[in-house]
Amino acid sequence: MITSRLVFLSKTRVCLFPQNLYTAVTVNTPMKPTTLLASLLALLVWAQPAAHAAEKPNILFIAIDDLNDWIGALGKRTDVKTPNLDRLAARGVLFTKAYCAAPACNPSRAALMSGKRPSTTGVYHNDQPWRPVMKDTVTLSQHFMESGYRVEGGGKIFHNSYNDLASWQKWVKNPGFPSPKARAMQGTGHFDWGAHEEGDDKMGDTKVVDWGISFLKEKQVKPFFLAVGMIRPHLPFYAPQKYFDMYPLDKVQTPKVIENDLADVPPAGVKIAKPEGDHKKVVEAGEWKHAVQSYLACITYVDGQIGRLIDALDASPYAKNTIIVLWSDHGWHLGEKEHWRKFALWEEASRVVFMVVAPGVTKPKQECGRPVNLLDIYPTMIDLCGLPKRDGIEGNSLMPLLKNAKAQWEAPSITTHGRNNHGIRTERWRYIHYADGSEELYDHDNDPLEWKNLAKDPKFASVKADLIKYLPAINAPDAPKEKASKDDDDDRPKAKKGKKKDA
Repeated sequence: MITSRLVFLSKTRVCLFPQNLYTAVTVNTPMKPTTLLASLLALLVWAQPAAHAAEKPNILFIAIDDLNDWIGALGKRTDVKTPNLDRLAARGVLFTKAYCAAPACNPSRAALMSGKRPSTTGVYHNDQPWRPVMKDTVTLSQHFMESGYRVEGGGKIFHNSYNDLASWQKWVKNPGFPSPKARAMQGTGHFDWGAHEEGDDKMGDTKVVDWGISFLKEKQVKPFFLAVGMIRPHLPFYAPQKYFDMYPLDKVQTPKVIENDLADVPPAGVKIAKPEGDHKKVVEAGEWKHAVQSYLACITYVDGQIGRLIDALDASPYAKNTIIVLWSDHGWHLGEKEHWRKFALWEEASRVVFMVVAPGVTKPKQECGRPVNLLDIYPTMIDLCGLPKRDGIEGNSLMPLLKNAKAQWEAPSITTHGRNNHGIRTERWRYIHYADGSEELYDHDNDPLEWKNLAKDPKFASVKADLIKYLPAINAPDAPKEKASKDDDDDRPKAKKGKKKDA
């Protein structure tokens, strides 16, 4: 809202200035009333754009690494303790059917920040640097820079291996995490979990949030885009002991599964699941419950950091004019379909946490069950902040759903894992189409855990035909790959066998 005042000065017949915007017109002769009125109106029209520019909303952009749908607000697990994520979700719109563009850190984040699908760019995996194939792409944060924002980032926003320094005016690196004295799993690299004796203050995400809190205490002269990225609950699942104490091992429940769940999955899907890999190792080591306990502990640790950050925003002068966008980059399997990690097209790997609190746009306690995608964030933020449109953005603006969570919505959500492998998610159906032409089809109204593949049932031929229409028309060749360096802390193939990854 613009507050204007009239001030009469000597020889300066009238000054009109919105709050914090001083504009004076000096006249040397008395004005007629009609001339004075016309001058006032002209000044008001002239002054308004500058005032509106000064009132552009700020952005608090929060990313969480490897967080699946295990938060209280989504109702998947009743035992998970996420009070801060839950209270944030209650302040705006929680998207209950939100999905990633790709079930891996690098392609998911590259798609979100560029607004371009993996199938358009060829960036499908963690070992494919995205910038060389998108040299001229203006990222989301760069677009805000071009629009006059102060843009800073900390922690993991892009995939750590391929952070784009040109997308930040300042970027703060996560300094890392403590480790337990002993491993739970042997010979599995960073596929490990357990409690350590250090406190929250030694955790890298805590230090990144400390920086974010310091930023919010500063006096800002421009609208800001503050990106804060959490690395937990990414592997290894190491966290302070107090979070493990919240989940006594004898009370921990492993995910609900059935025997032979892969029996009706085509070979292409079984190859992705790798039941003889991680799952076999975990089961044989008797570590399934411990792994689930550790993942839950890491989630609750991160939830506490989110709470600290939101409390700092609420205590700042920017609380009423800051849009909060919180997202996780993909889901995570913990034994469902005999699969661990992400890297799959099923619900557990594709579904994400996504919520938006936009003052003046969203209403509290709204849940939206329309299928949306992280690719939709770029165009949505353009609309929320009134920024110039950009060509080549492939997502859909979610503004209609932010205003009305039950608004009509026709678009499905598309997730891509590797070239020509796609998952199509509507409100009811998940359809998976692999590069070799094999298929999966699940009815979420009757089979929310995706236990029964209906793809070969002729009764559902028309359903498949409707969903096939949404498969991407472009399937770009793979972008060039790059092996991990010895210092790499992400999920990428290693340059030499035996090199250890720490995080």
